[in-house]
Amino acid sequence: MKYANSTTITLLHGDAATELKGLPDNSVDLVVTSPPYADQRKQTYGGVSPDEYVAWFLPISAELLRVLKPTGTFVLNIKERVVNGERHTYVLELILAMRKQGWLWTEEFMWHKKNCYPGKWPNRFRDSWERLLQFNKQRKFSMFQEEVMVEMGDWAKSRLRNLSNTDLVRDESRVGSGFGKKIANWLDRDKAFPTNVLHMATECANRDHSAAFPEALPEWFIKLFTEPGDTVLDPFMGSGTTLRVAKRLHRTAIGIDIHADYINKAHAELMGPERQLVLLQKRKKYVVS
Repeated sequence: MKYANSTTITLLHGDAATELKGLPDNSVDLVVTSPPYADQRKQTYGGVSPDEYVAWFLPISAELLRVLKPTGTFVLNIKERVVNGERHTYVLELILAMRKQGWLWTEEFMWHKKNCYPGKWPNRFRDSWERLLQFNKQRKFSMFQEEVMVEMGDWAKSRLRNLSNTDLVRDESRVGSGFGKKIANWLDRDKAFPTNVLHMATECANRDHSAAFPEALPEWFIKLFTEPGDTVLDPFMGSGTTLRVAKRLHRTAIGIDIHADYINKAHAELMGPERQLVLLQKRKKYVVS
């Protein structure tokens, strides 16, 4: 049930699989979300076992497939966990199941956590990365690559100073992949396209959430896959990071969460303290005071 909305932000309190049913078909340009990982965030979301994760998530992804526009993109932040000394395969199983559901697994980005502190276990080291899986409904989708270009960097100063004969022509791949490069094309450029590895620090501020991701993460994808005025959805909004960024970038945003506290906090932050939500315990409903 819809409890609060403004001209740019809509908050839905309830289970994602249920609340998504109320959204129109083909109405969302971008989904960016980080659902509870298997057996993680037990205190916050109860936890879903690795063996049951795919069955739990597929009804949600089915609704996301319905509400996403044909030109839209779904970015899923997720990570495997270790069970009985080995990596569980639930993430790989989910990818295969979603492909059967009708999704195209278009790309995979890696989030390198720059400030991850060291650690080790008897048979492995501490992870410093997480997956960001890109899914689409069709092969042609909206993408604005120029919006996420990066500075050329110091390497260009030395690399482009003295070009060889090979640098002046298209140098075909030595392995026959069909790809090639012409280094001379970069002489007058001050920016380059990024790789699919995102080097970003984790969220350090205390937002009263067990796994808040940094604003830079949804910001990168919002810039890459949407334009101002487009609609961004986070069906597991938590502390509301995606919605805060979407509002700042002049996108319409929809957030869903099963916890009333997160809805209240997001409403206070995104819609102004003068329009606080009040939870009526008896009626189990939100109203604007």
